[in-house]
Amino acid sequence: MAISINSIEKLQQYLIGVLGRSNHHAGDVNEVSLSLLGAVIWVSKGEIEVREYKGRPANMIWFHGKNGKYVLMYNHETGEIELKNRSYKAEKMFSFNNSTTNAEIIRIFKEL
Repeated sequence: MAISINSIEKLQQYLIGVLGRSNHHAGDVNEVSLSLLGAVIWVSKGEIEVREYKGRPANMIWFHGKNGKYVLMYNHETGEIELKNRSYKAEKMFSFNNSTTNAEIIRIFKEL
């Protein structure tokens, strides 16, 4: 099930959850998460949705860019956030962690 992000409050709730979980379980992506969410907002064309888990937003966000639908999701095995095309089951296009620069994020997202 997905939650549509149609207000700043829902977006804040999602981000607070992501940052809280990353501080405890995913320290390698806690800093880049904020930049990635900014990039999603920047390139989004239409609806943004997040995965719902037990009634709350989870670590997966879908958005539409000029070239289609994308998903960002946390990979527990690699400890990175992955960008995939159309589906969370798709092959990863890019992966991000705290060593990813804002310049790299801008370069990648402006092509989406």
